[in-house]
Amino acid sequence: MEDEYLRRHEHEEFAKDVDREHKRQNKRIAALEVTVRQINDLTLSVQKLAINMEHMLVNQTEQSKRLEELENRDGEKWRSVSMYVLTALIGAVLGFALKQVGI
Repeated sequence: MEDEYLRRHEHEEFAKDVDREHKRQNKRIAALEVTVRQINDLTLSVQKLAINMEHMLVNQTEQSKRLEELENRDGEKWRSVSMYVLTALIGAVLGFALKQVGI
């Protein structure tokens, strides 16, 4: 029967061990809480970054379309001017040739 009970000194040592284990676990839990907060902050930052990138893509697509329109407009003007000049040159050459022939 004597072995069933702990002596006060043994009980105090056991209690100190349990307290040390609780403190150790509490420190680990606190460190994990900090890590979880950091991961949450990182997740929110990545989400904001993804949204910003999506908006940038939309803006870039719109700007690309506008730039293409501007480039095409200049090309169309150049082609029109070239056609007018070519038509004028052909008319002048035909006119000169007809004048030389006497018509």
